[in-house]
Amino acid sequence: MAISETAKRNHDELFPDHVSALAVTDPELIEVFDNFAFDEVLGDANLDVRTRLMVQLASIIASQAVSEFRAMLGAALTAGVTPVEVKEIVYQAVPYVGLAKVFDFLHATNDVLTERGVQLPLPGQSTTTPETRADKGIAVQKRIVGDELVDGMYAAAADDESHFQRYLSANCFGDYLTRAGIDVKTRELLTFSMLVALGGADAQVKGHVAANLNVGNDRPTLLSVLTVVLPFIGYPRTLNGLNAVNDVTKAR
Repeated sequence: MAISETAKRNHDELFPDHVSALAVTDPELIEVFDNFAFDEVLGDANLDVRTRLMVQLASIIASQAVSEFRAMLGAALTAGVTPVEVKEIVYQAVPYVGLAKVFDFLHATNDVLTERGVQLPLPGQSTTTPETRADKGIAVQKRIVGDELVDGMYAAAADDESHFQRYLSANCFGDYLTRAGIDVKTRELLTFSMLVALGGADAQVKGHVAANLNVGNDRPTLLSVLTVVLPFIGYPRTLNGLNAVNDVTKAR
């Protein structure tokens, strides 16, 4: 087997003048992976290169693959993903993946940006204050999830667990989803790719399939996301994500 011309071209556009050490030590694996990830998969997905790399970065964070994240972060910057967008991907992972798992990726991001001459810190993207985060958060939560569902979640919460609903509105949505730098439609694709890659979050994956549909991301777009993250997260979690897409879109 040899690496196809399409795979070579797509790979070289993202990694110019880079020769993989694994292509020397493990040529058969690299040939299979490159032909799949940089040729076959891309033929079955309909995402622009920037969006593709953004959702791949999000899934790689959730997969806890720091070395691969560094490599793909360089590719994303080469393809035109901005430093602000990169930082927003990492920040948005905090409420879904947890800071304990995101911490190393934040350091890796800072290292790569600094190596490329980007001055840190970047311009702030927050649009809320401590006084407005709850109200703005629940507004964007209702836009994404739906008024009726959010109201129902509050109504169904027992007194000793109602604080979790407040946290979701003010922290998850108010502190993170209201930020500038990436639009809401793209943020929902990032959330979907993170939750699929995490595994064990099937109910939340279904919830965010519905949320993606609410903000204008259709079934073909979600299938394209699953297609391009598959080489990085594997078949079991990808197929679980596919089941969620099928269940929710058929129900609608």
